Amino acid sequence: MAAFKTLDDVMVAGKRVLVRVDLNVPMDGGRVTDDTRLRAVAPTIQELAQKGAKTILLAHFGRPKGKRDESQSLKVVVPALEKALMQDVRFADDCVGETAEAAVAKLTPGDVLLLENTRFHAGEEKNDPEFAAALAKLGDVYVNDAFSAAHRAHGSTEGVARLLPSYAGRAMQAELEALQKALAEPERPVVAVVGGAKVSTKLDLLGNLVSKVDYLVIGGGMANTFLAAQGLDVGKSLCEKDLLDTAKEIEAKAKAAGCAIVLPGDARLAMEFKANAVNRVAPVDAIGPEEMMLDVGPDAIAQVAGVFEKAKTLVWNGPFGAFELEPFDEGTVAAARKAAELTEAGKLLSVAGGGDTVAALNHAGVADKFSYVSTAGGAFLEWLEGKELPGVAALTAKAA
Repeated sequence: MAAFKTLDDVMVAGKRVLVRVDLNVPMDGGRVTDDTRLRAVAPTIQELAQKGAKTILLAHFGRPKGKRDESQSLKVVVPALEKALMQDVRFADDCVGETAEAAVAKLTPGDVLLLENTRFHAGEEKNDPEFAAALAKLGDVYVNDAFSAAHRAHGSTEGVARLLPSYAGRAMQAELEALQKALAEPERPVVAVVGGAKVSTKLDLLGNLVSKVDYLVIGGGMANTFLAAQGLDVGKSLCEKDLLDTAKEIEAKAKAAGCAIVLPGDARLAMEFKANAVNRVAPVDAIGPEEMMLDVGPDAIAQVAGVFEKAKTLVWNGPFGAFELEPFDEGTVAAARKAAELTEAGKLLSVAGGGDTVAALNHAGVADKFSYVSTAGGAFLEWLEGKELPGVAALTAKAA
């Protein structure tokens, strides 16, 4: 990964600093129900304010499809953002044009201004040069602190970064440094856990990882497809029968690259997909025709723990089973706790990301014990797939 500049490389006192943040938080009745993303960007905003910058926040909210939609106004986020920052936040009713320019003109050093939803303008998602120029007109410096939006080449993530001196905010910096350590320059052996329902959604990911990691642990519904590719009957388990040849190709590619694929040897089986369904543990070659594999079994858990103990670096995306239903959360919880224990002992660098993964680690009570947990879904996945992220590329181009 190319070099990128951070807040350590810029003097911001008295300057207008445009900061791209992710404020796309879950809401219920006008109230923010999870402020994780607000707390993630708070250190950057607070640091800029303390250094005397005039901080101007850019963010999208929902999917208003390029036109004004009051039900998707960012104004509702202001109270929760003020609480996270412990300071007042001004709000402007537009993100470009006279309204935004007038609001910026009133700022004094240390002030924070939130501009209205960038997606109220069609130019945002089209990365229109005129829209990017209108944003750039509001600032002297650009800071991107929204890794979760970095896989999109939009006006506020990529366009404006090419028009102003550009830097990574503290959350973006932490994310890029963690990812660099995990896959670009890892300590070996490297283990990747890839779980979740479908192989089809993670083909690029699996293809990229087998050439980069020493062990690829496959869990969740994806494991069924690989087991079926080996000729096993997986009963009524979730399985993509049309991808059996693809699974074989991935296995062959892994073998050629010296990557060991780890599949479960036993499973927790049930005939219905519900919490506390009648279940049993059996080897994966003894699944009944009416049974579904809803979690890995104790032998598989022990095997994964053994692989983790050999590792120096762990990258994790996706659960081992139906972790939202007891007792089919046992595999995911046990593996997560083992990884956390090794991380706390200083034996493992652990990086995890993706929506289901974060939920699973929170469920296991260990999200804060991993080296780094990314709240970015699509961007984290695309990075693991080896794809260039436009928002990051724009920062590194400036640093060159």
